Amino acid sequence: MAIPYALGEPIQISLSPTVLPQYALRTVIRMFIALFFSIIVSMILGAWAAKSRKAEQIIIPAIDVLQAVPVLSFSALTVTGFIQLFPGSLLGPECACIFAIFTAQVWNIIFSFYQSLKMVPHDLKEASVMFQLSAWQRFWRLEVPFAIPNLLWNMMVSMSASWFIVVFSEAIAVAHQEIRLPGVGSYIAIAIENRDMHAVIYAILTMVVVIFLYDQLLFRPLIAWSEKFRMEPSEEGGYQSKVLDWIYESYLYYHLNEWLGAFRYAWINMSWINRIFKSSDASRHLEQSEQVSYVWNTLIWLSIAFSVFMCSYYVYEHQAFQELKHVFILGAITAFRVVILIILSSLIWIPIGVAIGLRSRLAQTMQPIIQFLAAFPANLFYPLFVIAIVKYHLNPEVWLTPLMILGTQWYILFNVIAGATMIPTDLKLLTANFHVKGWLWWRRLAIPAIFPEFLTGAVAAAGGAWNASILAEWASWGDANLKATGLGEYIRAQTISGDFTKLMLGTLMMCFYVLFFNYVLWRPLYRFSQERLGMA
Repeated sequence: MAIPYALGEPIQISLSPTVLPQYALRTVIRMFIALFFSIIVSMILGAWAAKSRKAEQIIIPAIDVLQAVPVLSFSALTVTGFIQLFPGSLLGPECACIFAIFTAQVWNIIFSFYQSLKMVPHDLKEASVMFQLSAWQRFWRLEVPFAIPNLLWNMMVSMSASWFIVVFSEAIAVAHQEIRLPGVGSYIAIAIENRDMHAVIYAILTMVVVIFLYDQLLFRPLIAWSEKFRMEPSEEGGYQSKVLDWIYESYLYYHLNEWLGAFRYAWINMSWINRIFKSSDASRHLEQSEQVSYVWNTLIWLSIAFSVFMCSYYVYEHQAFQELKHVFILGAITAFRVVILIILSSLIWIPIGVAIGLRSRLAQTMQPIIQFLAAFPANLFYPLFVIAIVKYHLNPEVWLTPLMILGTQWYILFNVIAGATMIPTDLKLLTANFHVKGWLWWRRLAIPAIFPEFLTGAVAAAGGAWNASILAEWASWGDANLKATGLGEYIRAQTISGDFTKLMLGTLMMCFYVLFFNYVLWRPLYRFSQERLGMA
């Protein structure tokens, strides 16, 4: 990655199938580096937001805004900085690519971790108080183990969603030049440009192999390992992994486990960290005082007002206000598409996800299949849609719409499966003994049990659909281009034309709509799930 590189120097991307193993290795390394930093950031920000009302008022809205910003916009804003940070080296573009993948992964993982910490049962919290655990010890002995099962499922779906982004993150535009990094993403992008279906098929086969390998070697062992953190044991014995069994039986694990146990004990019980976190109760009382709350809320609203003023002044100064009404209507059109798609996806995947999650053996069988479908880059379907729309003279306004949800619907399915697997066994036995069936079973057991996890998936799917609209509302296959009226098409057009003012206006309008739905719909539903549906 750190080889010498001069800006403007072309990097040859071959469509020969013999280079695909090397390209796949480079792409997977980028994705796992991004996943590593996503987990670290998620544990910091998710825990901070869950434990501090003041931090929650900033972090959650900020994530809402950042999730609405197109991933390609992050690349455009950061690539120059990374290149200047590592001049004369390919490490700059590589870091920009990893950062773009990171922004595609991290928001869903933060929301998942935040939601899990908010749902920790009160009796477990009381037990940690009785054992006099510090905030640091409680975090590692109670909260992280409780969050691990749901966190792993969201790590899998974030990893799968990364395959959609690598097609664009590995092609970096800077100073009117394009840098194509060697990888599966660049390979797919060039194959689509050249209308090379054989190369597309080779890429798909490579992805099947790669996804199977990291599912069997990493995620399946982790899911099996996380069974011990479940609130209730699985009726069918839980997930099984031959790789994990082999690790447990190995000579290396016996000695390594002793070292890891000593390290874990020292890490959790470091005296100086526990002294710092022992004072957390005092800081929490200070945080809850009315004077501090008044000052804090005032600062937040002043910051929001200042940001709105600066953005409005910029738009006014560049005479883009006449576009405001037009862009607002375009945003409403795209918002309508997003709402319809989320409703349809929920109606389809909630029953399927619950059916899979309640049967651990079926879940083990379906996991690699679902993971492959989630990892399959949705933009590979775009040429098929374009060809079909042109051939049969279909309406692009209607038939380009499903492309927005193809890559993000899996957030809903993965989270519903995760929620269904965590339904307590005693509740399932109780409903069975009382012969609770049909709609009553869904209303009294299934929907309340999966609702918190479903919300996490629905929010991530909606945010992903807004991002995907930029690509779905302007689909292409070679020289053929189809457009659907909407905010995504507007942003794509301004990006191509280089009109930064209108691009900023479109991005701000997308942020406005995402925040509007978050505060009118998603936030109240989150509060409802915490207050009424928590397993207290």
